[in-house]
Amino acid sequence: MGKPHASAPERDPALRQAMLEAMRKLSALGLNRGTSGNVGVRLQDTFLVTPSGVPAEDLTAPSLVEMDFSGAVLSGGKPSSEWRIHRDILAARADIGAVVHTHSRYATTLACLQREVPAFHYMIAAAGGDSIRCSPYALFGSQELSDLALQALAQRKACLLGNHGMLALGADLRAAMALALEVESLCEQYWSTLQIGEPHLLSTSQMQLVLEKFKTYGQRARG
Repeated sequence: MGKPHASAPERDPALRQAMLEAMRKLSALGLNRGTSGNVGVRLQDTFLVTPSGVPAEDLTAPSLVEMDFSGAVLSGGKPSSEWRIHRDILAARADIGAVVHTHSRYATTLACLQREVPAFHYMIAAAGGDSIRCSPYALFGSQELSDLALQALAQRKACLLGNHGMLALGADLRAAMALALEVESLCEQYWSTLQIGEPHLLSTSQMQLVLEKFKTYGQRARG
């Protein structure tokens, strides 16, 4: 028999605390309200996900749910209804260590129009390509929704979920949170331009240059 898992919150206390802080920050910034949104983070061979229907201010380290990739709950209570999205992204994407899901105002507005965010601004490249795609609508918590999300996230780190919200991915929770904030900001800017007219879009070649430059952008590129 393998070594049993330590009991929550003894297992991965720093990561659990970071998840609590992330959910509270999303709520404080208005990216989530009430019980909307969720966060998932990869462990070594399992993952943690926020529980179903618990407001950010009521979350505790023991309430976070540890699951394996078969979908079995290892500790904690009932997982977020979107646990399949977290599981499937983490299983399919070795480059991803954390997933942030929000119902933020501007991303959700565009998602309800089922409108992708095109290359109106060069920072669209932060999501990994020359657009932020929007998936078709599917019932929340369903395998269909997770499958459609994976398609929209192909070669991307963010997408909109049709008539639902937004997903942002990162190598770790800090990166996923930063991208979630950036995507919401971009969606706000795009929404604002649409109040005046259709924005001028950057060309494919212009965006390719941005994507190439992003490979050496930031402090991690030093040395």
